[in-house]
Amino acid sequence: MTKIEGWTQSYIDRINSALESSIPKDKDILTQAIRYSVLSGGKRLRPLLVYLASELGSAPTEAQDNVGCSVELIHCYSLIHDDLPAMDDDSLRRGKPTCHKKFGDAIAILAGDALQPLAYTLITESNQIEDKTKVKLVSILSKACGWDGMVEGQILDISDHDYFSLEELDSMHMKKTGILIIACLEMGGMISDLPEPEIKLLKQFGKKVGLAFQIRDDVIDLESPPEVSGKAQGSDLIKEKLTYPSLIGIKASKERAIELSEEAKEFAKKLSGDSNKLIKLCDFIVQRDY
Repeated sequence: MTKIEGWTQSYIDRINSALESSIPKDKDILTQAIRYSVLSGGKRLRPLLVYLASELGSAPTEAQDNVGCSVELIHCYSLIHDDLPAMDDDSLRRGKPTCHKKFGDAIAILAGDALQPLAYTLITESNQIEDKTKVKLVSILSKACGWDGMVEGQILDISDHDYFSLEELDSMHMKKTGILIIACLEMGGMISDLPEPEIKLLKQFGKKVGLAFQIRDDVIDLESPPEVSGKAQGSDLIKEKLTYPSLIGIKASKERAIELSEEAKEFAKKLSGDSNKLIKLCDFIVQRDY
């Protein structure tokens, strides 16, 4: 199994601790569902991108943690809703029953509903982010998960695809997956007061990495068993979902993911700060099997 390298463990431990402190601890069923979904593991890629982008400048620790938690909560909310029977109808997530399988559809819907505003609250109530920056951060994040961002990507994903070109598939996944990855990098750069040219490079990096990540996800669905991926193997194939392997073949998909990763590295190399960790992350994204 290709594991994310050891240098990321301190970031993962940090975001897990911050998440534990940020979400409710009451014993009611809704809180149980929220904690179950958020604290059940995961790659924590999105907060990791916030941390790495923010380290190109100098951001306060609390600001990094709050923004990192906010993007992860948005991601978790989207997973809960995407797994629902009316959407992707998945029964396994991170090696455990999905939220609706564990708690029922209604509680799962409400858990996702609760996570989204909590994500924004973590930004607006931060003591180490200036008010004008908070407004920009909330705007970026809300657009990323809004009607023409992640939501539209999910609509396209569950729609009938009589014919879809590679460009249309890229566009769909740029909305469903890539736009939040780009937002993580942009927000990380923003809380570090990086100049606009640097943030533009981060966004270009994110666009390449986002597509590479999704292509690799499609390959993992076919190749990795549940005990490795944490998800049911071949679920996309069974549901006849449009994926990169189904459109261009598995060999071409792997090659394209690597090509996008290399293109991402070139943008990272142009950053004025130390981008070595971003470059190493590119290799993990296209080599992972979970």
